[in-house]
Amino acid sequence: MADTDYDLLQEQAQALITGEDDWVAITANLAALLFNSLEEVNFAGFYRMKDGELILGPFQGQVACVHIQLGNGVCGTAAQQEKTIVVPNVHEFAGHIACDAASNSEIVVPVFKDGRFWGVLDIDSPKLNRFSEADQIGLEGLAELIFN
Repeated sequence: MADTDYDLLQEQAQALITGEDDWVAITANLAALLFNSLEEVNFAGFYRMKDGELILGPFQGQVACVHIQLGNGVCGTAAQQEKTIVVPNVHEFAGHIACDAASNSEIVVPVFKDGRFWGVLDIDSPKLNRFSEADQIGLEGLAELIFN
């Protein structure tokens, strides 16, 4: 697997979101960019916090769970802790929510707007151990761009 050029992805993401203030347009374009740019992923999308739970937002991939409670699954845990979670093997993660049975590893990155938790960026892969420290750093950098 080739290393992802996160500098290039950051430039592309910045070009897509500059001047745009609609969260649906921003996250839809970023989900498409990530899904089509990252190798070996089967889901790239966003969940936003609404009424105390995560609600599915724009994404690319197979159909997904719509509602996720805080503390449930990788997304709910990352949301509750407001920190990135990298799971090399989702089948070993207590409480994993299997929206797509083909997923084997996952990374979830919190997204903040105006200093407050907004939601998460969720990326799944059919490959075990898909996400590295470089992916975490790169995706956290992209998440910081979204509402800044």
